[in-house]
Amino acid sequence: MSSVTVNENPAARGLLAWRARAGWWVLPAAIGVVALAAVLYLWNLTVSGFANTYYSMAAQAASQSWSAWFWGSLDGGNFITVDKPPLATMAMGLSVRLFGLSSGAILLPEAIFGVATVALLYVIVRRQFGPAAATLAALVAALTPAAVLIFRYNNPDALLTLLLVAAAGALLRALENGRLRWVVLSAVLVGLGFNTKFLQAYLVLPPFALVYLIAARGGLRRRIAHLVVAALTVVVASSWWVAAVELTPVAARPFIGGSTNNSAIQLLLGYDGVQRILGWFGFDGAAGTVPGLAGGGAIFGGAPGLLRMFNVDFGGQIGWLLPAALVGLVVGLIARRGAPRTDLRRAAYLLWGGLLLVHMAVFSFMSGIVHSYYSVAMMPPIAALTGAGAVELWNAKARGGRVGLAAGITLGATVSGTALLAAVLLWRTPEFLPWLAPIVAAAGLLAGVALAVPNLSKRAVATAGLVALAVVLAGPATYALETMTAAHTGGDPHAGPFVADTPAGPGSGSPLRGFGGRTGVSLPGQSRELSQQLIDYLLANKGDATWLVAVRSAGEAAEVQLATGQPVMAMGGFSGTDNALSLTELESDVASGKLRYVLIEGAAPPLGLAADGLSRSDIVNWVTEHGKVVSEVGGGALYDLRAGN
Repeated sequence: MSSVTVNENPAARGLLAWRARAGWWVLPAAIGVVALAAVLYLWNLTVSGFANTYYSMAAQAASQSWSAWFWGSLDGGNFITVDKPPLATMAMGLSVRLFGLSSGAILLPEAIFGVATVALLYVIVRRQFGPAAATLAALVAALTPAAVLIFRYNNPDALLTLLLVAAAGALLRALENGRLRWVVLSAVLVGLGFNTKFLQAYLVLPPFALVYLIAARGGLRRRIAHLVVAALTVVVASSWWVAAVELTPVAARPFIGGSTNNSAIQLLLGYDGVQRILGWFGFDGAAGTVPGLAGGGAIFGGAPGLLRMFNVDFGGQIGWLLPAALVGLVVGLIARRGAPRTDLRRAAYLLWGGLLLVHMAVFSFMSGIVHSYYSVAMMPPIAALTGAGAVELWNAKARGGRVGLAAGITLGATVSGTALLAAVLLWRTPEFLPWLAPIVAAAGLLAGVALAVPNLSKRAVATAGLVALAVVLAGPATYALETMTAAHTGGDPHAGPFVADTPAGPGSGSPLRGFGGRTGVSLPGQSRELSQQLIDYLLANKGDATWLVAVRSAGEAAEVQLATGQPVMAMGGFSGTDNALSLTELESDVASGKLRYVLIEGAAPPLGLAADGLSRSDIVNWVTEHGKVVSEVGGGALYDLRAGN
């Protein structure tokens, strides 16, 4: 052992002092809940294979070309980008560069983001509300089904969630010490969130600004000045990629996927921004469907409305503890009603409450594309408010008197109501653990009554508390375990078991048809695969061409590119509807030897937009006129354009 004693070691003295203040259980609990998150997010991680192949092919491209890494291109040839900014694919691309292309390499960053989110949330909540609230919050966060799904999946939401939790933590530190650098850090993190998923990151700005204006140290002028600096920082931190796109000649960069005019500004204000909320892209938010898909339309979120977060699409993903979090917000604000303006605990309640209410309002009423996994952004405020509110009520009950009686009744009613809600959500999947719903309902009611009754022994109250914790987390926990064991694919994955066509009550929206908890929606063309024999032919005859083959959409391109490691041109972007390739550009690529093979399918174009993408008659006619048919494929044909000249 080192000759340096504990008394001479500041770090050791600090650790011992912290353990003495916090209690013997705090460190094991903190380690345990983070370890639980690691198991939930890392165990059986590769069960989904390449998961969302759209982002997987971009990660592969990012590992092959630094230019593709920066732009977020779908292929190493830099033809077209994903329809998002590139920060999330940058992270995956670095992992693939380090470990090689595999399911694990692509999904590992998402799991790391998840574990880091839970750990960071624990630290943030502990600073304001103590270790008990922090442990509960981290436990709720780790077990939230939407979180278990997204932190094991390669959509951008995992990184976005981590960045916005970090931004909230930085803002709370700014309220705590009054230093501008923490405000600037929070703004930078929001800007990075913008470069992960554009305008969704800005949903945090209204509550951030309002809470800082109310609760920050110093006079009003100082607070306003800090907010001005924060706003400028957000603009600068957000704009670097968009500025690079707009300032780079179009010939020197890929087409911006999802845009109508090869512009990042149009993308963020159009398909990836305002249209997501208002449904200006031909999406019927009231019906919750996307026109033109096989089977009458795919379901996206159900009908907009106040109770959307409890419908069959969202309820099992995020709804379990949403009412408990709202109760926690009200209880916290009442408890701190006489505190000074700069009270940090009240500021934390306001911040988490504001984040929850803004996200809930937007996700509940937006009428454009809304996937249920978006709700992972609500997980941090739900977890923080649930943990803080539960501890607030527990401590108030322990003090006794009229306040203690009211706290006990509120705590008991919240537990019983949460258990009944969990039973309703579980009853929507009658073939999944059918015995669990009645047990949760009965045990929750009994525990709630016991917590509401005054003057019980400490042992009885403690037992009721443990039972309450078990029953309110039983539903999310079983959904989390089911999510870990199931493969998820496509663009609209769901956590937990399949939700059948069962009535879900008021506000339930449309039930899920044709897909469920295990898979996502496949757009037309995404399920078609070239035969191995044809792929071998393309590889043998590619020569020095940049692209192995050109196909209509990313769904068709992904499987071939991921299997061969060769760039595949997705001429119409994500769903085949991007107007990314002109006839002149096609002729030029063929003449220069960059492209030799084009696959023309006979199926109707996706989304019914017959004038866009590969469905344009000029490109189809030119390919069929100048190319030689190599093979018949899926009602269409593979054309060799070099042989036809």
